[in-house]
Amino acid sequence: MLISQYFVEFIFYSFLGWIWESIYCSAKEKKWADRGFLFGPVCPIYGSCVIATSILFSCFKVLSSPDFPVWGVFIICYLGSAVAEFGTSWILEKRFNARWWDYSDMPLNIHGRICVPVSVAFGLAGVLIVKYLIPAIEGLHSVANPYVYEVLAIILAMIFGADYALTEASLSALLKDVEKMHTEFNERAQQNYEKLASTPMMISQKLSEEKESAELRYERLAKAYAERMSFNQRRLMLAIHSFTSGKNEEAGHAAIKKKLTTTLKATTRDLRKNSKQK
Repeated sequence: MLISQYFVEFIFYSFLGWIWESIYCSAKEKKWADRGFLFGPVCPIYGSCVIATSILFSCFKVLSSPDFPVWGVFIICYLGSAVAEFGTSWILEKRFNARWWDYSDMPLNIHGRICVPVSVAFGLAGVLIVKYLIPAIEGLHSVANPYVYEVLAIILAMIFGADYALTEASLSALLKDVEKMHTEFNERAQQNYEKLASTPMMISQKLSEEKESAELRYERLAKAYAERMSFNQRRLMLAIHSFTSGKNEEAGHAAIKKKLTTTLKATTRDLRKNSKQK
């Protein structure tokens, strides 16, 4: 029953994290931003952190004691959130060659994965969660029927598992399309370069025409791929902050890939906006 209880709490806290992320990012971008890695309204990193905090404070009574200082709770939550955020970013990047957030433009950041201002905010939020939210949720356990947790855990586990499988399949297909688009553009660019090199024209004129045609190819290629995306793939494309380069990828190819994916995100956003207006 304890495992079922923790799993139900994990989904609940993940849902609250999704609400916070969506509201914050929507206010920041001044438009609705459906945040999260999964298709459903959950951000597992939040649920995992709160459950880990709940277990930690319940195992060590000194931490949950009224005499334990608030600054101590803050430090634990500050360090815990930093480790969790850095680890999650690293794992997702290694698995999918993509980043869902990047703090490179924030002060005191480490590889853009974490930064002091955000970790401080999570530390302060952790104090409120430990002092108020977790005790309030634990108070419900005494009045809730234990079998309710068992049933809810089974139902939520089925939904969560299906959601993860759908997201994994959609994201894998999306990554393959992005790589295919990148390879296709590189091949076309190489062919055009060879044609220009063999044509008796002024070099400056060649470069100018090549730049103009490249911009058009960016847009046409991105639109063609964006139109073939499923609804979930478009959502994932907009949620991903950026794609990272492979170990052996040349700087020029990495720049092209960045430009292509930026254009692809813009095209996807326009297609989604047009579909809503219709």
